[in-house]
Amino acid sequence: MNQLPPLGKSKDKFTPELRILVASLLSMAVILLWAKFFGPKPPVNPPQENKPAQVSTATPGNAAPANTPSAAAVPAKISAATAPAVQPTADSQERTIVVENALYRVEFSNRGAVVKSWQLKNYKDDSKPQKTLDLVHPQAATETGGWPFALVFDDPQLGTLANTGLYKISSDANSLEAPADLTFTWSDGHLQVTKKFHFDHSYTVNVETTVTNNGNHVMAGLGWLGGFGDLTVTNPIPVETVFVFYSEGGKLTTIAHKKLDGPEKWGNVWQGGKEFTGIEDRYFTAAFLPSLTDPTPLQTRYWKVFHNIKVDGKDQSEPVPELATATSAQSTALRVFVGPKDYDDLKAMHPPLHSLVQFGYLEFIADPLFHGLKWLHKYIPNYGWAIVVLTLVINMVLFPLRISSYKTTLKMQRVAPEIKQIQERYKKYKMNDPRKAEMNKEVMAIYSREGINPIGGCFQMFLQMPIWFGLNRALSYAIELRHTQWLWITDLASKDPYYVLPVLVGITMYLVSKMTPMTTTDPQQAQMMKIMPLTFSVMFVVFPFSSGLALYILTSSLVGIAQQWYLNRTHPLPAPAKPTRAKN
Repeated sequence: MNQLPPLGKSKDKFTPELRILVASLLSMAVILLWAKFFGPKPPVNPPQENKPAQVSTATPGNAAPANTPSAAAVPAKISAATAPAVQPTADSQERTIVVENALYRVEFSNRGAVVKSWQLKNYKDDSKPQKTLDLVHPQAATETGGWPFALVFDDPQLGTLANTGLYKISSDANSLEAPADLTFTWSDGHLQVTKKFHFDHSYTVNVETTVTNNGNHVMAGLGWLGGFGDLTVTNPIPVETVFVFYSEGGKLTTIAHKKLDGPEKWGNVWQGGKEFTGIEDRYFTAAFLPSLTDPTPLQTRYWKVFHNIKVDGKDQSEPVPELATATSAQSTALRVFVGPKDYDDLKAMHPPLHSLVQFGYLEFIADPLFHGLKWLHKYIPNYGWAIVVLTLVINMVLFPLRISSYKTTLKMQRVAPEIKQIQERYKKYKMNDPRKAEMNKEVMAIYSREGINPIGGCFQMFLQMPIWFGLNRALSYAIELRHTQWLWITDLASKDPYYVLPVLVGITMYLVSKMTPMTTTDPQQAQMMKIMPLTFSVMFVVFPFSSGLALYILTSSLVGIAQQWYLNRTHPLPAPAKPTRAKN
């Protein structure tokens, strides 16, 4: 083992930096002499035209700088073999082929055998006028040089070759109807790539890729590059809703673009042991799953690149999350689900994917509300009216709690003068004064005497809060509610575009509060209760709560007005109790 020189002795005149410089100069001299006298000669036939080497920036590994030699010079670097290992295979010109069924329309290019468009026929985007939703981002893919179903190699140069070659297509037709098989093949004489696709009537496509270099197997991952999802969504911007994900040990992990590194981090590192991987936005996903016949654990990489967008007329860099999936087998066989995140359809997949519909920490509330709503929709064609009926059912179930809460309120009204008298005696003391504790003891003694639970009057409202949040989560993330119309509402999963519901929510909540006896004698607390309806209205305007939730609260408030009118008639306010004289 080498040791550091003892202290006090003179250092070697050749510093580490100087040694590196000398070694670099000698290495460069050797390389130049070898290339001049012994290096392979350039091919007689000019190589095919390829895209700039920036394509490799979408491939994990060391990113190629802007002045990287063009792809035409790459074959001489890839292999020192003087004769092709296999027969070169390539098309003479670029062309596209379309595959479609009742659910999607997919457009392939034979340059790289990549996807240029993936339209979901049953879904529209948020543009005006609406168009058929396309999950591929052409601008980002063009700028970053990566497209869906491109191959990702440990060697970026191999990626450049494989993703820019002109593949031969097994069909001469311009379009195919599923069920259909489609094969792309390409080789430059050393690197050989085959991509086989099988399309049926579902959202799942079977993909098998085989890659060899000079006859030796080369590991290559199937990527979804160049961006994913609905580009036309707003609030938040599209990239804020895009996550890459993987499942390991039955646990789903999602990663936002802020947590992603650049492609240079990975080198030749693949993370293994995954049950499935993929990329998603709020409502749609491209999920990579093992073959049913050979369920080999998956390996994955995920990273981000950047492209330019215009924001207020200025150029701005926007991250593009990307992901690749591979296996250790000689041929990588995958099933790729590209479609909507329908909870029941995803749950029927193998392995199940329904965890992608994330209802958050209130899933135990959101999940039954969502399935209750779906059950009602079987009998009520419109989801808006189904929400109204669901609200009526929930409020009927909670009505006994409203009665109990109302009775507690009446008791508190009865002792309110006595409580106020105690508070007046202690109001001159600060909150941290020990005598304030004596005031609380006296108040609690009155509550105990009258059998009053101080929070009983608010229990019904507290119980409604988690229902509100759980329902909002279900309505906002369930594909069934996306672009669902109800009267003037065009999307129950988004805000009311005319803010009619928020205004009605504020009015009806105010009426309910006016009809309900106050449980507090504190003027400040009473004032806060009065402005609470206004606060809710403002929240629905400012924050992206779903209009479906506003419809639920509006219906609940209307039911509350009817219930409170009934309670006020059948349980009138009792005469206030005479305050007891304070003891000296």
